[in-house]
Amino acid sequence: MEQALTIPALRALRTIMRASDLNNRKLAAATNLTPSQLLVLQEVAEQHETTPTALSAALQFSQATITSICDRLEVAGLVARTRGEQDKRRIKLTVTAAGQTAIERAPDLLQQKFQAVFPTLPLWEQALVLAGLERLSNVLGIAAQDAAPLLDSGMIDRA
Repeated sequence: MEQALTIPALRALRTIMRASDLNNRKLAAATNLTPSQLLVLQEVAEQHETTPTALSAALQFSQATITSICDRLEVAGLVARTRGEQDKRRIKLTVTAAGQTAIERAPDLLQQKFQAVFPTLPLWEQALVLAGLERLSNVLGIAAQDAAPLLDSGMIDRA
């Protein structure tokens, strides 16, 4: 009986992984961005002008990850960095016209679909899903604290 549920569980995991991969490919084809790059770009656009520290807090990414992603976005011409007027150490980020175009062309991320639908589930069901996912992480030997809150596979600051 225990083995009877193993195959459907693996299929469900594979379905999620495949959906993530397909979504990443669709995003890359439309914008040449990774999901984490798009999230950073969207957050900068939403804030109109922000700092790497504020981005790190808002997205729960490490400061080093934010810096790496912003470097790539700046090289691509999607964000602009400017130094603060009073404090030259303070970096401000804004979205360029090309960045805004990329945001508009981007398909919805699985992350956004999840964030829209998951909170509508009854609280008990949210807790059940969370407990199952955390348990699965433990079964697979994956450290949950090492993961950014992002539906994506691979390094989040990749090119």
